[in-house]
Amino acid sequence: MIKINYPPYTPKIKQSADKELIFDEVRKLWVILTPEEWVRQNILQYLIQVMQYPASLIAIEKEIQLGELKKRFDIVVYDRNTLPWMIIECKEMNVELDTSVLDQVLRYNQVLKVPFLIITNGSHCAGYNTENGELVELVELPEF
Repeated sequence: MIKINYPPYTPKIKQSADKELIFDEVRKLWVILTPEEWVRQNILQYLIQVMQYPASLIAIEKEIQLGELKKRFDIVVYDRNTLPWMIIECKEMNVELDTSVLDQVLRYNQVLKVPFLIITNGSHCAGYNTENGELVELVELPEF
């Protein structure tokens, strides 16, 4: 498992009708605050503030075509040549990071073909390097 020390973060939250919204600083829009969104926003702050990943090279909840299915990834980080470099799959805190979560991100990687796969539920985080056709577990997130 990868140890994540989240930075201090005071999100912008507001009430709209019967929904609680959080401002996504990367997408520059208000989104419904679900337990999974809370994890996504906190991992984004870690990537940008602590790991110094450029926010301009991070995509959130974009659609990909997986065979005949349309799926949405949580986070993709692109390299400086704007090629997909890392997929991050976020789950809410009570979801165990089991093989089904890893299988999900592996399916996305059939399309995106990135060297790094990360799965997190906010409390726990696991990462893998996929180069050379093998999954090698990471002990920390790679430097950008």
